[in-house]
Amino acid sequence: MSESQWNLRKSTYTIVTFFIGGNMKLLEDRILKDGNVLGENILKVDSFLTHQVDFDLMREIGKVFAEKFKDAGITKVVTIEASGIAPALYAAEALDVPMIFAKKAKNITMNEGILTAEVYSFTKQVTSTVSIASKFLTPEDKVLIVDDFLANGQAAKGLIQIIEEAGAHVEAVGIVIEKSFQDGRALLEEAGYPVVSLARLDRFENGQVVFKEADI
Repeated sequence: MSESQWNLRKSTYTIVTFFIGGNMKLLEDRILKDGNVLGENILKVDSFLTHQVDFDLMREIGKVFAEKFKDAGITKVVTIEASGIAPALYAAEALDVPMIFAKKAKNITMNEGILTAEVYSFTKQVTSTVSIASKFLTPEDKVLIVDDFLANGQAAKGLIQIIEEAGAHVEAVGIVIEKSFQDGRALLEEAGYPVVSLARLDRFENGQVVFKEADI
């Protein structure tokens, strides 16, 4: 078997295991390998998600979300800048729909028809006003929210506010890494929004991540 044939076979096998293995073990393995636990509740993943981006991993994350929601009639994928953009873009590509990201910074070209919400960042400890141009969301849209982290649920809550103000429907919230020891999932599910997380962090123990069973 040639090297190219082996690489193709290995790649095909890896992709299949994502869908039938119960969770994205590759993502969990990458978190264990390259993630850094800071203090009691911060996980730093800047080598592949929040600063430097591993596009191969993001592409597979997008495929997993797309497989999960392929029959849901999704018409838009929505995220918030900046670290949610990569997984959201690949999910949108796999679903063959547009991706919209809510902007945090003011933009002089966005001067009318703007939908806004206040969002508190757990990591940065600041509140930002995020915005989406209303022309990109309609009452006919079924939206999948995709974000990098779920902690206290405030980012997703802000996006939901904007989406529903436009009259669109939020189908679900897709999360790459969920901090299950915080209350974000409960906040969203109690409000009636399904949460689908690819990696769920149960706790940090002696500087290491302990996972709980992921949603897919």
